[in-house]
Amino acid sequence: MKRLLLFSVIVIITMISCRSKKIDVVTLGDNPFVTHIYTADPSARVWKDGRLYVYPSHDIDPPRGCDLMDKYHVFSTDDMVNWVDHGQIIEAADVPWGKKPSLAGDATFMWAPDCIYKEGKYYFYFPHPSDDPWNDNWRIGIAVSDNPASDFVVLDHWLEGLGDDVFAMIDPNVFLDDDGQVYFYYGGGGRCAGARLHTNMTELAEPLSFMEGLADFHEATWVFKRNGVYYLVYSDNHTENGKGANRMKYAISDKPLGPWKSQGVFLEPTTSDTSHGSVVEYKGQWYVFYHNSDISGRGNLRSICVDKLFFNEDGTIQMVQQTR
Repeated sequence: MKRLLLFSVIVIITMISCRSKKIDVVTLGDNPFVTHIYTADPSARVWKDGRLYVYPSHDIDPPRGCDLMDKYHVFSTDDMVNWVDHGQIIEAADVPWGKKPSLAGDATFMWAPDCIYKEGKYYFYFPHPSDDPWNDNWRIGIAVSDNPASDFVVLDHWLEGLGDDVFAMIDPNVFLDDDGQVYFYYGGGGRCAGARLHTNMTELAEPLSFMEGLADFHEATWVFKRNGVYYLVYSDNHTENGKGANRMKYAISDKPLGPWKSQGVFLEPTTSDTSHGSVVEYKGQWYVFYHNSDISGRGNLRSICVDKLFFNEDGTIQMVQQTR
């Protein structure tokens, strides 16, 4: 009887201890987690249905530089292991104001996108040139749907209020703050800009301002908030052996538009010469999404990955352990 009582007490103490330590039981699948098509630049979002959705760009095989990118797909999961490909939502041919291919097989330029939910609608933002020369004419398109992974319709105009200085300005990111205000960010070629979005989600509510305090910014802006602190994640200009080997860095601020304080690298180069990712919390665990070239061995045929992200007590981000 005494032995049984002692065993029961040990079991109860063990259960309490496990709960207090919040033992991590989330299991991830293999990396890359999408292998039937080439994908890059993953934008990860958690929606009201309890699923985690990823909106990446799509590298066309065979590639030609990074200009043959088209046909956005959406993927989702509820367990971080099993992923559903919901299929294609839009492509360059759906953009009424977009640059038209002059020849068969010409560039399509559907690069890194993002998606946000606001008042019953899903807004999908994507970069696309309106004319030649393409790098001087980047615009931000908007597609709208009642559903997170289907029925998107591209608007007949791009995001208004960006101004005329759009050279190399790509990689839209949209951040919804706790007070309901939505912010728009984008950038490239060493410049990062942001502004409040109008409530109609199709125009800026104020002129763009350039983000201050970012060390060696290249592209791939992503903003999130944790414990009252704003984090801005981005890709830098790092090279190794004379070749591109971008890392993911981050900066912090107490305001959504900065100024920012650089915090350094948290994701070292992958097997791709580019880097682009997103950070999201799902079911109590933080994750970083990114891409590599493990499957193809080619920098312009990339595949999306995910790993757990951990923070120190002071809010700084621990170096990510890339898994394969």
